[in-house]
Amino acid sequence: MALLGRNYSWSSSFQHVQSVTMTGHIYRDVILEQHVRLFRGAMGAEFLFMDDNARPHRANIVDECLQSEDITRMDWTAYSPDLNPIEHVWVMLGRRIAARQPPLTCLPELRRALLDEWCNIPQDQIDNLILSMPRRCKACIA
Repeated sequence: MALLGRNYSWSSSFQHVQSVTMTGHIYRDVILEQHVRLFRGAMGAEFLFMDDNARPHRANIVDECLQSEDITRMDWTAYSPDLNPIEHVWVMLGRRIAARQPPLTCLPELRRALLDEWCNIPQDQIDNLILSMPRRCKACIA
C-alpha cells in the first residue's frame, strides 16, 4: 500500500501489512485509520483519495470510515491500471528487485530489498507520474 501525493515524501509512506489476506477491516484499521486519516489532515481540504478499486478497498466498512472522516474518494474506472500512477510504481519496484545481484533467496531478504528499493525511487519520478494523469485521462477520452 502506498500513499502518493505531491508535497509529501514518497519514501516515508511504505506500509507492510503482515497478513495473508487483505480484508476491508484490515484496510480500514491499518491503512485508513493509521495513515490516510493523518495524511489527509496534513494535506488539508484539497486532499483527494485514490485507491485501485480492489475488493477490500470497496467494502462497506471502508466507505463508512471514509465518510466519517470526510475523506473524498476519487471516482475511478475499474480495470484501468494503465492510468493509475501506483501501478507504474509497482513496475518500477519490480524491475529494481529483479535487477538485484545476487538474486534474493528468502522472504526476509525480499522484505528488506523492497523497503530499500521503495525508499530509493526518486520523488521526481513519482511527481511526474501524478502530473501525467490529466494527459493520460484526456487521451482515453479523445
